[in-house]
Amino acid sequence: MCPFDTKRISATPDAIAPDGSEVRVLLRLAGGSMAQFTLPAGQTSVPAAHRTVDEIWFFTAGRGEMWRQLGEQEEIVAVSPGVCITIPVGTRFQFRALGDEALVAIGITMPPWPGPGETLDVTGPWTPTVAAGSG
Repeated sequence: MCPFDTKRISATPDAIAPDGSEVRVLLRLAGGSMAQFTLPAGQTSVPAAHRTVDEIWFFTAGRGEMWRQLGEQEEIVAVSPGVCITIPVGTRFQFRALGDEALVAIGITMPPWPGPGETLDVTGPWTPTVAAGSG
């Protein structure tokens, strides 16, 4: 049996993601993990794709755009509080914060985030303005 857990989000980032966003690690179970991702106002992430994980993101603050491309399917969608998106394994993605507020999302990763080496370098539609982290 897996014990239950409780955690309060940290005031400072725990890491910088491979896409350059600030990561605040929340909790994890055998089937998935959860984190908050923050991209500062006016910034554009590093384009990326995941080798082995699927993700679901729910935006809680800011406004911006998310580019996703998987095979023949490609789109840029407007994101803001209340918007939820999926990033299936292998999807190339990039996002940017528009306006003067950080873009913030809660993300669920399935299975749990495996660590460095999970992210592939890809090209995206915009020039990144942040540096990639190690994840």
